[in-house]
Amino acid sequence: MSRSLWKPLNTSNKNIEKNFINKIYDRRQIITVDYLNVTVSIYNGIRFFEVLVIEKMLGYKFGEFSPTRKKPIHKKKKLLKKKNK
Repeated sequence: MSRSLWKPLNTSNKNIEKNFINKIYDRRQIITVDYLNVTVSIYNGIRFFEVLVIEKMLGYKFGEFSPTRKKPIHKKKKLLKKKNK
């Protein structure tokens, strides 16, 4: 289901500083032109991921660029050495 057209866009009105890393807690926020070429830290619920906003990201949401799931780490099987008696 898409967002209703009568609702305003979910954007932030904060001052964006290009020299500092801005922390984004709201993953639903839409990337606007103000964030272009700015490094942003996006919070995924556990830690922050640094992302450089480029022109192709405009119009998307910040949550699409921070991973929320960990890749599984499979344990390696130990080789048993058989002793000959």
